[in-house]
Amino acid sequence: MTDISRPPRKGQVLVLCAPSGTGKSTLVQKLRKEYSDVGFSISCTTREPREGEAHGREYYFLSTEEFITKRDGGEFAEWAEVHGNFYGTPKKPVEKMLFKGMDILFDIDFQGAMQLMETMPDGIFVFLMPPSYSDLRSRLEGRNTDSAEVISRRLRNAMKEMASAPKFEFWIVNDDLEQAYSELRAIYHAGKNRPCTNPGLLESVLSSWE
Repeated sequence: MTDISRPPRKGQVLVLCAPSGTGKSTLVQKLRKEYSDVGFSISCTTREPREGEAHGREYYFLSTEEFITKRDGGEFAEWAEVHGNFYGTPKKPVEKMLFKGMDILFDIDFQGAMQLMETMPDGIFVFLMPPSYSDLRSRLEGRNTDSAEVISRRLRNAMKEMASAPKFEFWIVNDDLEQAYSELRAIYHAGKNRPCTNPGLLESVLSSWE
């Protein structure tokens, strides 16, 4: 069998988006643990850290003034206001990882995903959804981290976010964590074989026909 010279594969952008309480962070953690070479885009936020979160690991926790300064300076690849707090993806780390050919995982809200669809159209955009409204409510209430008012606001926002699902390339229903993760892994691996992540591969194969 003839070996071909495989050109370097481009890094791919994997964007996971979901309503709050759907289990997105858990799936992100599982993927990062299994694939330690996948770059992770750490977002900036103005919200308060939750128990167990650390600055520079889950998020960069900024004051509103610091965030606005960075936003106005064009330092974010995308940004949005969610549940009364600002979130944004620092641009420079993303550019550095893509330059190195690394795959990058984004854990962002749907507003940010809409922006990345415009600036990174070759990205893989996955929408994670709960199996039902009642299930999402139970999950949010079970976290015991938010007031009833905040939970109601998150549920209202979830309805708006669900309406954006048709804009995404892939859907996953998280009614079983292991099944949902298996589907996310399959999507990630399939992305490695897309033409846009393998520039020059077809030409390399065809060159052996000459």
